[in-house]
Amino acid sequence: MTIHIDDPRSGCPINLTIQALGDRWSLIVIRDVMFGNRRHFRELLVASEERIASNILADRLKKLVAAGFLAITDDPSHKQKHIYSLTEPAIQLVPLIVQLGAWGRRHLPVTPDLAIRAQLLEEGGPEMWTDFMDELRTAHLGTPSTGRASVAVRLQMAYEAMVAQLDRDSASSTD
Repeated sequence: MTIHIDDPRSGCPINLTIQALGDRWSLIVIRDVMFGNRRHFRELLVASEERIASNILADRLKKLVAAGFLAITDDPSHKQKHIYSLTEPAIQLVPLIVQLGAWGRRHLPVTPDLAIRAQLLEEGGPEMWTDFMDELRTAHLGTPSTGRASVAVRLQMAYEAMVAQLDRDSASSTD
């Protein structure tokens, strides 16, 4: 599948990638679908740490579907709901997103609970990224499962453990 870009500024691959993903919210929406398994509009709206406005979210979802990063299907459980799924090009963004997280951890004032997944993915290296992409293909594209241990579950458990540790640290510092 080829990503569609209206009126490309040049044929430079870096320019085209930035033009496809470079707005303020697109990677955040992809991140939330990819790492948070947020597949419905309401989940993306309410659960985002960045508090995206509903009109901006609707616009980004429409653009990501049109560009070929997300697919949309009707939710069989509710006539007015849709399910958003990552496409293969979006799944192949995992290494790029891992590197963005690694760079952010090194150079920006991140919070430990929101940085733990990025740390684990960086430390897990390409083998972990491949396993995660395979999981995403199973969840979003319906490909058969590889049967390996779930990267998504490990990332969620690490996040929950970090939140619990921060809560314990906070409670003990107020005693």
